[in-house]
Amino acid sequence: MNDVSLSAYLGFYFYLIMLVVQWGVATFSKAKEPGAVPGKISDDLSHESFIFRAHRTFQNTLENSALFIGTVLFAFVINYQSAIFAMCVWVYVVARLIHMILYYVIATEKNPSPRTYFFLISFIANIVMLVLIGFRLVA
Repeated sequence: MNDVSLSAYLGFYFYLIMLVVQWGVATFSKAKEPGAVPGKISDDLSHESFIFRAHRTFQNTLENSALFIGTVLFAFVINYQSAIFAMCVWVYVVARLIHMILYYVIATEKNPSPRTYFFLISFIANIVMLVLIGFRLVA
């Protein structure tokens, strides 16, 4: 395994760990509340509630995971090894990490919120990865 593929693998591994952490934070913050019902958060909650923000952080990550995981696994299956691709994996992961932290600490209904910019950075990184794979497939 070369350094480029190792970097992409490590970025992907870190992303999966981040998913587990987000699940844990969302699950255990909610479970500590009196009268907590598994799988349901109160409709009365909004951004001022950490339970809401932890839940939305995890849900937002899940909503974006299919494209990222599909893109990365597709690249791994076709043995696509590129320093730019590996860099995009890390840009995506770091942007999602910052998005997560901002969601946890900033209770705002404002749109766009600071986390929106990191969502966009991760989305653009994913699009670049798809374009790189497309170039590889037609080359």
